[in-house]
Amino acid sequence: MSERASSRAGAAGQVTAVDRPEQVRNVVLVGVSGAGKTTLTESLALAAGELPRAGRVSEGTTVSDHEEIEHQQQRSVRLALVPVGWRDVKINLLDPPGHADFAGELRAALRAADAAVFVISATDPIGGPVRALWQECAVLGLPRAIAVTHMDAARADFDEVLKSCQEAFGAGHPDSVQPLDLPVRSEGQVRGTVELLSGEFHGQGRTHGQAQTQGRAESAPATGPARERLVEAIAGEDDELLERYLGGETLDEDALTRGLRGAVLHDAIHPVLPITEDGTGAVDLLDLIVSAYPAPSDRPLPEFTDGSELPGDPRGPLVAQVIQNTGDPYVGRLSLVRVFSGTLHPDSPLHVAGPDAAEQRAGAAHQAADERIAGLTSPFGKQQRPVPHAVAGDLVCVGKLTGARVGDTLSDPAAPATLTRWELPEPLLPIAIAAHSRSDEDKLAQGLSRLAAQDPTVRVEQNPDTRQLVLWCTGEAHAGVLLHLLSAQFGVQVEQVEYQVALRETFGGSATGHGRLVKQSGGHGQYAICELLVEPLPSGSGFEFVDKVVGGAVPRNFIPSVEKGVRAQLANGVGEGYPLVDVRVTLVDGKAHSVDSSDAAFQSAGALALRDAATRTTVRLLEPVAVVGVLVPDEYQGAVLSDLSVRRARVLGTEPAGPGQSLLRAEVPELELTRYAVDLRSLSHGTGSFTRSPLRYDPMPAALADRVAKARD
Repeated sequence: MSERASSRAGAAGQVTAVDRPEQVRNVVLVGVSGAGKTTLTESLALAAGELPRAGRVSEGTTVSDHEEIEHQQQRSVRLALVPVGWRDVKINLLDPPGHADFAGELRAALRAADAAVFVISATDPIGGPVRALWQECAVLGLPRAIAVTHMDAARADFDEVLKSCQEAFGAGHPDSVQPLDLPVRSEGQVRGTVELLSGEFHGQGRTHGQAQTQGRAESAPATGPARERLVEAIAGEDDELLERYLGGETLDEDALTRGLRGAVLHDAIHPVLPITEDGTGAVDLLDLIVSAYPAPSDRPLPEFTDGSELPGDPRGPLVAQVIQNTGDPYVGRLSLVRVFSGTLHPDSPLHVAGPDAAEQRAGAAHQAADERIAGLTSPFGKQQRPVPHAVAGDLVCVGKLTGARVGDTLSDPAAPATLTRWELPEPLLPIAIAAHSRSDEDKLAQGLSRLAAQDPTVRVEQNPDTRQLVLWCTGEAHAGVLLHLLSAQFGVQVEQVEYQVALRETFGGSATGHGRLVKQSGGHGQYAICELLVEPLPSGSGFEFVDKVVGGAVPRNFIPSVEKGVRAQLANGVGEGYPLVDVRVTLVDGKAHSVDSSDAAFQSAGALALRDAATRTTVRLLEPVAVVGVLVPDEYQGAVLSDLSVRRARVLGTEPAGPGQSLLRAEVPELELTRYAVDLRSLSHGTGSFTRSPLRYDPMPAALADRVAKARD
């Protein structure tokens, strides 16, 4: 009996801790929402005997979804770790959300994983987002297999799905995508699967760690052609096997299994397995993960920030990285950690260091600190199972890391280290919020700080111009989760308010202004008169102050006072209340009193003169303009360009950005970009992305300026 077949009996069992990296497999399940990742995760747990009975799915309890909002929205919003034991190997199943708004959770899972299983629904077409995810995993060099779910659906056609996978993922080499099993149908239903390498039939249903029905199925499809193609693909990646195969030798199953492992590790073959809702095919996938997927020691490790290499030795210095932070009302903060080197023990002292999301963009790092951790646990749904240690390559939950943020490095205080961070999606959807009450306002800062520690894809901004508190999110679903967490987890009630873009004002032409402050109320009075000439400057010039007073009309010691008053009025604006920019203010004349003139009086006179000048010319509204780069598949380029023209964009040009993709560059008013993160995703069917950076302020069209002015009245 083959290694895979003999493993079926006695394969199951809970494995919470291992002693060697070779006993670990870290696998991320990748797919879009609705593909069936969470159901597959539970099927694998059931097949491995980790769940006591099959009724858990129908009763609505899963091993992955555990946030209240996940049950409300019927979709995952957080990365879940589900460890299962199979053939004395601990398989860490990482189930990230499939929604594009939670790409940050997927990126974290990709850092923690050593291989991927792409979950493809047999009833849905393979769209651009799935192709993009496949390419992202290819760039990372992750070995990949494909699990075709929903095979028990009436219209599911495995041959058609296989053909689609070969076209989408074959990259010009469709033979690299090969079925490992074929579904066996009878009376329109999947009754089991047949292995191509062994020819064995395995009946339907979950196993709970028990052996499935084995043997030959009378209704099994003809496997000869499919098996021959699989054997050719495996032999083609191994010189020894190829020589034996071309010599006419019949390759035994054990040799083919070893060859399959080598081909999978080298990203040369991507096995395809059919999976049904009741778990048929789950055991075969577990066998594939154990026999063909890499152990942590088979994969390259992330580098230290100084460019040096990570040893990855369980007996070496401790180096780990925080993959996820979550808050538990009973346990407190829990940090999901991937150990890359050394062995992590409970009550260990740790050095915590690393850049956070916002500070990393600014090139800074938050303050390092030493902490002592509490116990180590292995999660399973809402349960936390204690573990004695975690070796290099393993994943574990650590309690009470109060200062650690996602992406931070944990190391031995005697040998502190910092790992590079994985790339995070840029939050580009602004959501303005305000505290519901005074008590919420007091708790808001702490709640936002804790939220940012959990989720590095949110950026909190206190806009100094609009005085709004803004959450920059990756999309509407992401924003909804953040607002829910503020309320449910941190006890802060907030209201969403209309987001305001920071506008500016400038003079449309030159004008003079007269400022006069003369008051006498007994004792020292106030006396200051000044004459200003205000001229517009080119965009981006800022503010200039020029002194052209002659004959001492304004004493030298009061000229800085005039400038100070003008600057204060610039900040408050002279028309709609927006800051005034790009003007030259020249002090040309004035008068002073030997007793009643003062610093405060000339500040007021300067402000009055500027306001008076504004009444003698046109005050124009300026809007911020951003330079935008839109990465989009060629098939959606026309739609995106048409949409940009509606947004008053000035297209700078397009250029190729890889196979089938273009990069569009344009200057776009920021008023038109408020919801662009959502609209672009809709236009490009989830395949487009964009970047933005501030460029300058331009005059706003008169009609739009009138609407803005009326909205403020």
